[in-house]
Amino acid sequence: QVQLVESGGGLVQPGGSLRLSCAASGFPFSSAAMSWSRQAPGKERELVAFISIGGRSTNYADSVKGRFTISRDNAKNTLYLQMNSLKPEDTAVYYCKAVRPGRSAIWGQGTQVTVSS
Repeated sequence: QVQLVESGGGLVQPGGSLRLSCAASGFPFSSAAMSWSRQAPGKERELVAFISIGGRSTNYADSVKGRFTISRDNAKNTLYLQMNSLKPEDTAVYYCKAVRPGRSAIWGQGTQVTVSS
């Protein structure tokens, strides 16, 4: 079964950190470009971070540059998002996504991140 399963979300105080994980199964993870997106209530889903197939290239939304780090472990079929210096405006449901050439994108079910004191 092709799937992505996110984990690691939760409630954290402003200035805190969280590490999200996205476990992939049912497809060749090492052949997929991966990304994290988020969607806050009443807002459109936005791309947060992207990592290339081999992991050598990454890109970030301006709003998270210098605070978030995307990484992948192809041996473990897992994508990560290290989030530091969290702000209330980072509150959202976070989704991972896999894209392979010529294939439909695969989305996870999402994990809630809430930044609040």
